[in-house]
Amino acid sequence: MPTIRQLTTQVSVAPQIRPEELEAIAAAGFRSVINNRPDHEADDQPDAAALAEAAARQDLAYRHIPVVPGQYERATIEAMARALQEMPPPVLAFCRTGTRSTSLWALQAARHTGVEELLRIAGEAGYDLAGLAPRLQAERGA
Repeated sequence: MPTIRQLTTQVSVAPQIRPEELEAIAAAGFRSVINNRPDHEADDQPDAAALAEAAARQDLAYRHIPVVPGQYERATIEAMARALQEMPPPVLAFCRTGTRSTSLWALQAARHTGVEELLRIAGEAGYDLAGLAPRLQAERGA
């Protein structure tokens, strides 16, 4: 199972997960999984359909909200916010390293959480989002 890092009591992030790891993820108490990785990003990566199928076998809610590194579109941020509102917690979001999932979580949370707090939470989980601070500040006013 990949290293899972908690951001809040409701949201955790991880690097790439594999279909066979979803049983352990469900056993760890997660009820939902968000895949933030575009299909075909790497040759060894399972595709979204295989992950969705494996998640369904474990009764896990599943969404595919792909993010190209560094390209956080408004629609993607909104999709992440909707997913986190609609999916049963706790939610595990993943990408190649967990950074995109953490960034996307922070961007959707910026409207109601201060930038310094978001940077602190991400940093405690092992993700440095300092370069995203101006965008987080812009999201506060969006």
